[in-house]
Amino acid sequence: MKARIEDDLIYISHEDVPEYKKGGSVVRNSYFWALRSIAGKAGRYGDWEYESEVWFALGRMLMSFTESGYLGVRETILEFPQSTEIPQVFRDVATWQ
Repeated sequence: MKARIEDDLIYISHEDVPEYKKGGSVVRNSYFWALRSIAGKAGRYGDWEYESEVWFALGRMLMSFTESGYLGVRETILEFPQSTEIPQVFRDVATWQ
């Protein structure tokens, strides 16, 4: 998922966050609600925002869904621009674009 850091907020591109689909995959829908539940802002057409206070929880959540094997790695890994220093809390669940 394409991500960026600005002013101690992580933004995940709205194009990359999972979609909720009624009658869809239970795992994918659970992933959607889990990510949305800790987001500061999670609009349908805007990037999702995560404050630094929830970064630890976000990292654990991403790792949990990555290790489950039910979702693709590109769906559970944060992809930062090359110029970004990846915060320590995301080193196991992030890479560069």
